[in-house]
Amino acid sequence: MKLTEIQLQLRQANLDGWLFFDHHRRDPLAYRILGLGPKGHVSRRWYFFIPADGEPRGLVHRIESHMLDELPGEKLRYSTWQEQAAGIKSLLDEARRIAMQYSPNCAIPYVSLVDAGTIELVRAAGADLVSSAELVQYFEARLDAQARESHFEAGRRVDPIRKQAFELIREKLRSGAGTSEIEVHDFIRAQFAARGLITESGPIVGVNAHAGDPHYEPTVELSAPIRRGDFVLLDMWAKLDQPGSVYYDITWTGFCGAEPPARIREVFEIVRDARNAGIHAVQSAVQERRPIRGFEVDDATREYIGSRGYAKAFVHRTGHSIGQEIHGSGANMDNFETHDERRIIPGLCFSIEPGIYLDDFGVRSEIDMFVDETSASVTGEMQDALVLMD
Repeated sequence: MKLTEIQLQLRQANLDGWLFFDHHRRDPLAYRILGLGPKGHVSRRWYFFIPADGEPRGLVHRIESHMLDELPGEKLRYSTWQEQAAGIKSLLDEARRIAMQYSPNCAIPYVSLVDAGTIELVRAAGADLVSSAELVQYFEARLDAQARESHFEAGRRVDPIRKQAFELIREKLRSGAGTSEIEVHDFIRAQFAARGLITESGPIVGVNAHAGDPHYEPTVELSAPIRRGDFVLLDMWAKLDQPGSVYYDITWTGFCGAEPPARIREVFEIVRDARNAGIHAVQSAVQERRPIRGFEVDDATREYIGSRGYAKAFVHRTGHSIGQEIHGSGANMDNFETHDERRIIPGLCFSIEPGIYLDDFGVRSEIDMFVDETSASVTGEMQDALVLMD
């Protein structure tokens, strides 16, 4: 546990402390941030309070009094519900402005892990609760040098597989053998395994109307053939098969022919330029040392697509945090599904992936970005024109 650094961040945020709580291992963030790895069951509630100044302290049930032994500070004990309520008051002492894994109106579901009843219990002890979302981002979502390199290395392995997948489609069409969504899906998964990559799901291989479904994934039962004149979307995400590795996540699109219809080309170019507007919003803010928040990046891409008449066809947020999970615990580029006010801070990795989804096809263009103290860069190859599979 990085106690000194946590307390510094608490003071900078004008917080009196950070209260961690868990029951049945419901909050994985708490265990990772505290560096806590208790043995055995977690069948009783525990609390651990880090004040902005002074020694941390905990509250544990007598049946599981060992639960916080690896953490510093005094451990109060309770058995009854009355003792628990009194113990929380004693734990907080004079502290009032307290952070917890809570998000008003569940605006950030990834952080909203403390149940409403516990929030009521802590408020009854006199606490004024605020979200720990910015703190969680600082301690969970920033990539260190090793994690950052794992992301770049994943990109160096995934990008060639993407090229091979489009080439497979091209060769199958040329030979007249034909192919299908599930065949390309299985090819990509086999290439991931051969190159030491793992993924929790996917990839998405969507043809025509299936590309208009943002979360479509082919199965043997649903798979569509890929033929000349078809539009194809590939969404691929994977990470190194090593502990602590970070995902790489991209979406590219192509047309099975020499010249795509004007409508497909138009929609692709709108999505591409909206993506570039999002990239520019981040890069210009970092270069000017100006704060920028997740919702502002979403505004940049969404306003561009809306100005071209496709506002209703852009049905998801612009991007998500990327970490050891494909959807990480940092700022999302979102002012649509949620209003994400978290700052984009140095060390964050995230996607920018606007899309336009129509009845007969859909276009998404996804890249990943990494931000450091002085720059913001796209971490892999970036699509500027449709892949033509003639």
